[in-house]
Amino acid sequence: MMKCYDCMDTGNDSEAACVCIVCGKGLCVDHAKELELPVSIGKPPHVERLPKGLPRLMCSYCLGHTIEEGFD
Repeated sequence: MMKCYDCMDTGNDSEAACVCIVCGKGLCVDHAKELELPVSIGKPPHVERLPKGLPRLMCSYCLGHTIEEGFD
C-alpha cells in the first residue's frame, strides 16, 4: 500500500488516499489540497465558463507554487 509522503517526513505512517497531479507524491486526506480547475465550453467569441470546475488534488508544495489567481 502506498504511504503518505508528507506524513513520512514527520515520522507518521499513514496510507495515501490520492496522488498529487503535479509531482505524483502519495497523500493522505489530511495532506491533500483541492484545486478546482475552471472548465469552459464553446468557441470564440461565444465561450462560456461552467459554474462548476474539475476538482484536482495537489500537495501543499505544488499548490503553493501554482498561480491560484488564474483559477478564480
